Amino acid sequence: MERDHTTTGSNIEENLLGLNTTEAINLAEAQGVAEAEESLLHYDTDTKIDTYLILEIHKTAFGHLYEWAGKLRFVDVTVGSFTPPPYSKIPNLMAEFSDQLQYLINSIKNENDLVYALAYAHHRILAIHPFNNGNGRTARLVTNLIAYMHGYEAVQIYHREGTSREEYIQAVKKADNHDYQPLENIIKRQLRQL
Repeated sequence: MERDHTTTGSNIEENLLGLNTTEAINLAEAQGVAEAEESLLHYDTDTKIDTYLILEIHKTAFGHLYEWAGKLRFVDVTVGSFTPPPYSKIPNLMAEFSDQLQYLINSIKNENDLVYALAYAHHRILAIHPFNNGNGRTARLVTNLIAYMHGYEAVQIYHREGTSREEYIQAVKKADNHDYQPLENIIKRQLRQL
Protein backbone atom coordinates (compact mmCIF):
# COMPACT_ATOMS: atom_id res chain seq x y z
CA MET A 1 0.00 0.00 0.00
CA GLU A 2 1.80 3.13 -1.17
CA ARG A 3 1.04 6.09 1.00
CA ASP A 4 2.61 8.99 2.73
CA HIS A 5 0.70 10.52 5.63
CA THR A 6 2.84 13.62 5.68
CA THR A 7 0.87 16.06 3.59
CA THR A 8 0.78 19.51 5.13
CA GLY A 9 -1.32 22.44 4.17
CA SER A 10 -4.80 22.66 2.78
CA ASN A 11 -6.50 24.66 0.10
CA ILE A 12 -5.75 28.31 0.66
CA GLU A 13 -9.43 29.20 0.29
CA GLU A 14 -10.37 27.04 3.30
CA ASN A 15 -8.50 28.84 6.05
CA LEU A 16 -10.27 31.03 8.59
CA LEU A 17 -7.43 33.55 8.86
CA GLY A 18 -7.51 34.57 5.21
CA LEU A 19 -3.93 33.44 4.69
CA ASN A 20 -3.06 33.40 1.01
CA THR A 21 0.25 31.57 0.76
CA THR A 22 1.19 27.99 1.46
CA GLU A 23 4.10 29.21 3.58
CA ALA A 24 1.79 31.26 5.82
CA ILE A 25 -0.62 28.35 6.19
CA ASN A 26 2.18 25.91 7.02
CA LEU A 27 3.51 28.32 9.64
CA ALA A 28 0.05 28.77 11.19
CA GLU A 29 -0.43 24.99 11.24
CA ALA A 30 2.99 24.49 12.87
CA GLN A 31 2.14 27.06 15.54
CA GLY A 32 -1.16 25.28 16.25
CA VAL A 33 0.55 21.90 16.51
CA ALA A 34 3.13 23.38 18.91
CA GLU A 35 0.29 24.76 21.04
CA ALA A 36 -1.41 21.35 21.04
CA GLU A 37 1.89 19.69 22.01
CA GLU A 38 2.22 22.10 24.95
CA SER A 39 -1.36 21.34 26.03
CA LEU A 40 -0.53 17.62 26.29
CA LEU A 41 1.68 18.30 29.29
CA HIS A 42 -1.38 19.37 31.31
CA TYR A 43 -3.34 16.11 31.09
CA ASP A 44 -3.47 13.82 34.11
CA THR A 45 -1.69 10.48 33.87
CA ASP A 46 -5.02 8.64 34.14
CA THR A 47 -6.77 10.62 31.39
CA LYS A 48 -8.79 8.32 29.15
CA ILE A 49 -7.78 8.65 25.51
CA ASP A 50 -11.04 8.38 23.62
CA THR A 51 -12.58 9.87 20.50
CA TYR A 52 -13.62 13.02 22.34
CA LEU A 53 -10.06 13.68 23.55
CA ILE A 54 -8.59 13.04 20.10
CA LEU A 55 -11.11 15.50 18.62
CA GLU A 56 -10.08 18.02 21.28
CA ILE A 57 -6.38 17.59 20.44
CA HIS A 58 -7.10 18.03 16.72
CA LYS A 59 -9.17 21.17 17.42
CA THR A 60 -6.39 22.63 19.57
CA ALA A 61 -3.90 22.09 16.75
CA PHE A 62 -6.03 23.28 13.83
CA GLY A 63 -9.12 25.08 15.19
CA HIS A 64 -7.65 28.55 14.74
CA LEU A 65 -7.29 27.87 11.03
CA TYR A 66 -10.02 25.48 9.82
CA GLU A 67 -13.76 25.08 10.25
CA TRP A 68 -13.40 21.28 10.12
CA ALA A 69 -10.88 21.09 12.98
CA GLY A 70 -11.99 18.83 15.80
CA LYS A 71 -14.64 17.16 13.65
CA LEU A 72 -14.58 13.70 12.13
CA ARG A 73 -14.11 13.53 8.38
CA PHE A 74 -17.43 13.71 6.52
CA VAL A 75 -16.21 12.86 3.01
CA ASP A 76 -14.42 9.92 1.46
CA VAL A 77 -10.81 10.62 0.56
CA THR A 78 -7.79 9.06 -1.10
CA VAL A 79 -4.26 9.66 0.16
CA GLY A 80 -1.88 8.79 -2.66
CA SER A 81 -2.81 5.24 -3.54
CA PHE A 82 -4.20 4.61 -0.02
CA THR A 83 -7.96 4.74 0.40
CA PRO A 84 -8.94 5.19 4.06
CA PRO A 85 -12.18 3.69 5.32
CA PRO A 86 -15.40 5.37 4.20
CA TYR A 87 -16.35 8.33 6.40
CA SER A 88 -19.55 6.56 7.47
CA LYS A 89 -17.45 3.93 9.31
CA ILE A 90 -15.23 6.40 11.17
CA PRO A 91 -17.36 6.79 14.35
CA ASN A 92 -17.45 3.03 14.94
CA LEU A 93 -13.78 2.58 14.03
CA MET A 94 -12.79 5.35 16.44
CA ALA A 95 -14.90 3.81 19.22
CA GLU A 96 -13.29 0.40 18.66
CA PHE A 97 -9.85 2.00 18.51
CA SER A 98 -10.45 3.92 21.75
CA ASP A 99 -11.59 0.78 23.58
CA GLN A 100 -8.61 -1.26 22.37
CA LEU A 101 -6.16 1.54 23.12
CA GLN A 102 -7.52 1.95 26.65
CA TYR A 103 -7.17 -1.79 27.17
CA LEU A 104 -3.54 -1.66 25.97
CA ILE A 105 -2.78 1.35 28.18
CA ASN A 106 -4.34 -0.33 31.22
CA SER A 107 -2.24 -3.44 30.49
CA ILE A 108 1.15 -1.68 30.38
CA LYS A 109 3.51 -3.44 32.76
CA ASN A 110 6.86 -2.66 31.16
CA GLU A 111 8.53 -0.63 28.43
CA ASN A 112 7.77 -3.21 25.73
CA ASP A 113 4.05 -2.95 26.49
CA LEU A 114 4.31 0.84 26.28
CA VAL A 115 6.14 0.68 22.95
CA TYR A 116 3.45 -1.57 21.50
CA ALA A 117 0.68 0.77 22.72
CA LEU A 118 2.48 3.73 21.15
CA ALA A 119 2.91 1.93 17.82
CA TYR A 120 -0.70 0.76 17.85
CA ALA A 121 -2.08 4.23 18.62
CA HIS A 122 0.07 5.92 16.01
CA HIS A 123 -0.74 3.48 13.24
CA ARG A 124 -4.48 3.16 13.90
CA ILE A 125 -5.04 6.91 13.69
CA LEU A 126 -3.18 6.92 10.38
CA ALA A 127 -5.15 3.93 9.09
CA ILE A 128 -8.57 5.22 10.16
CA HIS A 129 -7.69 8.70 8.86
CA PRO A 130 -10.49 10.32 10.87
CA PHE A 131 -9.86 13.94 9.82
CA ASN A 132 -9.89 15.93 6.59
CA ASN A 133 -6.26 16.85 7.23
CA GLY A 134 -3.74 16.66 10.04
CA ASN A 135 -4.05 12.93 10.65
CA GLY A 136 -0.31 12.26 10.86
CA ARG A 137 0.28 15.22 13.14
CA THR A 138 -2.63 14.15 15.35
CA ALA A 139 -1.26 10.60 15.46
CA ARG A 140 2.09 12.00 16.62
CA LEU A 141 0.39 14.17 19.24
CA VAL A 142 -1.60 11.24 20.65
CA THR A 143 1.54 9.09 20.65
CA ASN A 144 3.36 11.79 22.59
CA LEU A 145 0.48 12.14 25.06
CA ILE A 146 0.70 8.44 25.89
CA ALA A 147 4.49 8.73 26.28
CA TYR A 148 4.13 11.76 28.60
CA MET A 149 1.50 9.97 30.69
CA HIS A 150 4.02 7.18 31.30
CA GLY A 151 6.97 9.40 32.19
CA TYR A 152 8.66 9.59 28.78
CA GLU A 153 9.63 12.43 26.48
CA ALA A 154 7.99 13.10 23.12
CA VAL A 155 8.81 10.41 20.57
CA GLN A 156 10.13 11.64 17.24
CA ILE A 157 8.75 8.92 15.01
CA TYR A 158 8.57 10.88 11.80
CA HIS A 159 11.30 12.64 9.84
CA ARG A 160 10.68 14.86 6.82
CA GLU A 161 13.56 13.56 4.73
CA GLY A 162 16.36 11.04 4.36
CA THR A 163 16.60 7.39 5.26
CA SER A 164 14.70 7.93 8.53
CA ARG A 165 11.69 9.11 6.54
CA GLU A 166 11.81 6.07 4.28
CA GLU A 167 12.19 3.77 7.29
CA TYR A 168 9.09 5.37 8.85
CA ILE A 169 7.01 4.99 5.68
CA GLN A 170 8.04 1.35 5.35
CA ALA A 171 7.22 0.73 9.03
CA VAL A 172 3.71 2.17 8.54
CA LYS A 173 3.22 -0.08 5.51
CA LYS A 174 4.26 -3.11 7.58
CA ALA A 175 1.81 -2.09 10.30
CA ASP A 176 -0.92 -2.06 7.64
CA ASN A 177 -0.32 -5.82 7.52
CA HIS A 178 -0.39 -6.14 11.33
CA ASP A 179 3.41 -6.22 11.68
CA TYR A 180 4.09 -3.51 14.24
CA GLN A 181 7.70 -4.54 14.90
CA PRO A 182 9.37 -2.02 12.53
CA LEU A 183 7.32 0.84 14.01
CA GLU A 184 8.09 -0.45 17.51
CA ASN A 185 11.80 -0.47 16.65
CA ILE A 186 11.66 3.20 15.59
CA ILE A 187 9.84 4.09 18.80
CA LYS A 188 12.24 2.10 21.01
CA ARG A 189 15.21 4.01 19.62
CA GLN A 190 13.49 7.32 20.42
CA LEU A 191 12.07 6.47 23.85
CA ARG A 192 13.64 8.51 26.67
CA GLN A 193 12.40 8.88 30.23
CA LEU A 194 11.61 12.39 31.44
